[in-house]
Parts: sequence; structure tokens; C-alpha cells
Amino acid sequence: MTAPATNGVSSGPSVPALKEWAVVVRALLAGEQIVDIRKGGLREDGRRFSVTTDRCWLSPTAEHQDAALLGAAYAHWIDLAPGSPAGGPVTIPGWAEIVDVATVTEPDQVAAVAAKSIWSPEYVASRFRWKRRDPLTVLVLRAHLLDEPVTIPWRDEYGGCTSWVEYADLPADPADLASVPALSDGAFAARHRGVRSALSDECWSGPPTAD
Repeated sequence: MTAPATNGVSSGPSVPALKEWAVVVRALLAGEQIVDIRKGGLREDGRRFSVTTDRCWLSPTAEHQDAALLGAAYAHWIDLAPGSPAGGPVTIPGWAEIVDVATVTEPDQVAAVAAKSIWSPEYVASRFRWKRRDPLTVLVLRAHLLDEPVTIPWRDEYGGCTSWVEYADLPADPADLASVPALSDGAFAARHRGVRSALSDECWSGPPTAD
């Protein structure tokens, strides 16, 4: 559906959107993975990635997608997840609760993180090496698929290499829309335990606190 300009829609939404490859958003909403691995975009505040919200819209983008950077079993998913092209309407298929956050600072932790995503280990390692002084951030996401995707018009400020986008013309809280979780409570809890156990306790900071 196309988001209207009224009826509970916020002109300055309180819940931001996490911009990510469309193929990764597809994996999150299909329950194929529950993590996202971030380093921060060139337009990030302070040039570093940070988490200031406990839930977010999932905004699939076609920018930078490359089948060669995915695990072999997932390379064909590129064709199934075209994403919203820059300059065109933005379609939001779902949202996520951010239930846990970890910081990865050591090379020997990277392989454990990569095994939890559809990216290739080599690509995750390259993300770790880029801006080596900055850590990788691992988000554990409880994804929810909207019953009806929301489409909003493009604005120039939505473009560029940044992780978080504040879209106008969206409901203030994605939980107000009809949606279903990608995984059952039990399945998600089991996956979450597996991700937690892949990294040492000192890596984890727990769920974020929304501003």
C-alpha cells in the first residue's frame, strides 16, 4: 500500500529505518538470519555506526548489492530481492525489534559472526578491515513481515551511504501495522542463543534503549 499523509502518519517519524541490501532484508524477513553486521556509511554521523533505537523499519536497497559477496547458496537471491532503486518510490516490507547488540573488535571473532549471515566470510572480513579502528557492530533483529508493504515517495535526503534514514510519511510506530514475526518465539530464542554463544560475553551490550 501507499502510505497516506494523515491518519496516524508522522511527518517526522520517531522510528528510523535501517537501510540494508534488499537480499539481506529478504533473509531477515524469511527467518534465514537474525543478525545484521554494520560498520557505518560514509554519511554516518561521526562517520561511525551507532544504535539509538530499539526498533526500526527495514528498508531494502539495491545499492552496492553484489552476488559475489554472498555465500554460494544465496547468490541467486539477488534476483529475488531487487530493492528500491535510488530516486524511485521506497517500499518497506517489514520492521524489526533490536533485541541485542554486540561489538566485534578482534579478527578471530569475525568468522563466528560471518557464519550467522548470508554474506560470504570473505566479505564480512573485508568489512571488519575497512576503517580498522572502528569495530563491527552486530545487531540481533526480531524481524516482522508486514501484511501489506508500505510505499512512500522518494525525497533527495533519503539518498547516500548511510545506515539510518528518517523517512517522512510513515506511521510513527511500525508495531501499529498488521505484521507477523519471521520466526516463532521458540525458534527465535534458539537462534538468539546460538548467536550469543558465538561471541564472548564481553562483546555483548544487550538491547539498546530508545531515545
